[in-house]
Amino acid sequence: MPESCDILISGGGIAGLTAAAAFGSAGFRVICVDPAPPVTERDVDGSDLRTTAFLQPAQGLLESCGLWARLADHAAPLQIMRIVDAGGDLPEPRVVREFNAADLSDKPFGWNLPNWLLRREMVARLAEMPNVDFRPGTATTSLFTRTAEARVGLSDGSRVQARLVVAADGRGSPMREAAGIAVHTTRYGQKALAFAVTHPIAHQNVSTEIHRSGGPFTLVPLPDWQGQPSSAIVWMERGPQALELLAMEPAVFETAMTERSCGLFGPLKLASRRTIWPIISQQAERLAGERIALMAEAAHVVPPIGAQGLNMSLGDLRCLLDLAQARPEGLGDAAMLAAYHKARHAEIALRVKGIDLLNRASMVEARPLRDARAMGLNALYSLAPVRRTLMQMGLGVR
Repeated sequence: MPESCDILISGGGIAGLTAAAAFGSAGFRVICVDPAPPVTERDVDGSDLRTTAFLQPAQGLLESCGLWARLADHAAPLQIMRIVDAGGDLPEPRVVREFNAADLSDKPFGWNLPNWLLRREMVARLAEMPNVDFRPGTATTSLFTRTAEARVGLSDGSRVQARLVVAADGRGSPMREAAGIAVHTTRYGQKALAFAVTHPIAHQNVSTEIHRSGGPFTLVPLPDWQGQPSSAIVWMERGPQALELLAMEPAVFETAMTERSCGLFGPLKLASRRTIWPIISQQAERLAGERIALMAEAAHVVPPIGAQGLNMSLGDLRCLLDLAQARPEGLGDAAMLAAYHKARHAEIALRVKGIDLLNRASMVEARPLRDARAMGLNALYSLAPVRRTLMQMGLGVR
């Protein structure tokens, strides 16, 4: 006989672990599986050196499931979002605009944390929860659904019977494929380098996104590293250029990234190894099937612009959690999953399209188009109501 639970979560990344903590804190019996054991140290092979910025609305969710207490001391606040256009003949700022969280509330826009550390603290939180069973090193292999339940086969040969399957298993989601849900994918020919740096000029809790060509170069605040101000960098470039950068000797790479940063923080020094990731946009045709809900990158993937990726995922989670708590007897039924799709699909489509347009604008190389981008940034910032609306939309509060 298969073992049973309320919710089977496929995927133990940041989104899946957060979902396990949230549903577990709400009293549901949860099993969370992932084929790879989480890497929870900074400087070891396989560690995820990307960072995640949790925007304001995420804080309440993290508090409610006992995660924020573990994360707060490690988080770097993001008080100002600075956008720099450096699309002139030389890599130097020609338009600089800042969006200050103080214009909206007394809280920062969000808080930034390294992904490897998030996994460490989230796994520790799940270990405290008697109704959550996290199984690293175990993958989902099959899905069979009926109107009343789902049965999921696992790589260890066991089966789990669940009222709801949550697919949080990434852009190549095996559970999405098993449910027969198609996706639309856009490839940009870009890759992103992710790494950490130190610099002599303090970031002062300012997240800086610099646009020139090929994609944005973004510095996001981190806590000090070995006594020096530190930032996480995501450097998006067209694929061949990104691979050239990855292959550079450290000293040559440091010169290149300091130039690309317009020298805003002084000479940048590598404080970690470099990792590289492909950039795509992707959206599932449907967010749900019989007894299964898609969330996070199983449902949508966007380029890393404006800290939207995980915060869209947490929007998925909040919606699922609200529906489950409002009618627990209907967990995973057709009415719940139809309501989930209706609540999230249109908003996700709008955000995927918006970020796609921003990314395409950041990639332009022709000088007239770069000039047009700078003029557009200037125009948007100059209109106070538009500026405020853009900040609210970025936070997901309108």
